[in-house]
Amino acid sequence: MIDHRTRKLLFETVAKRVIASTDELTDLDRAIGDGDHGSNMRRGFEAVLAAVDELSAKGLGESLKGVGTTLVMKVGGASGPLYGTLFMSLGKSLQDDVNCEQVADAFATAIEAVKARGKSDGGQKTMLDVLLPVLGVLRAGGAGLPERVKEAARAAAEQTIAMRAIRGRASFLGERSIGHMDPGARSSWLMIEAVADVMEGFA
Repeated sequence: MIDHRTRKLLFETVAKRVIASTDELTDLDRAIGDGDHGSNMRRGFEAVLAAVDELSAKGLGESLKGVGTTLVMKVGGASGPLYGTLFMSLGKSLQDDVNCEQVADAFATAIEAVKARGKSDGGQKTMLDVLLPVLGVLRAGGAGLPERVKEAARAAAEQTIAMRAIRGRASFLGERSIGHMDPGARSSWLMIEAVADVMEGFA
């Protein structure tokens, strides 16, 4: 059961992790993009943090939709619509009383929505290269799930370093995009790790 206290803790933890990593995300994006991923994400999650009481007061589905709407409105560039789509899609599928299978199904649907919005897929050096492996772990379920989810997100983000970007601004660099972690993969890793840490505390 994802109660009010848990929803608030989830949103606060994710927001604070992203905000604390502003400089790292900026540096990653400066190497292969516009250099604004950190500041854009910080702006979005500062808005989430400012409205966390109001957002978390609603049920899980409406709370997630509210976070998604906030990110669409506050985060610039491609990240706002993509992360907004992810959260809003999750909100359409999840209720307070959820199990692992329902979370995996909702996550799968949300990933498809992100693919459609970004016209992208796995293997193109984007946030999807973290989301898809994490989905595989969620589908598998089993003991120690939060720790395995965190490890999958970390390993997947690190694997984007060796990839050539196919989508997004980094794709304009061609071979020069190789050797840098994708900023969206890193921010996805941060968020997934934050959620897993919170859920580990309730396991």
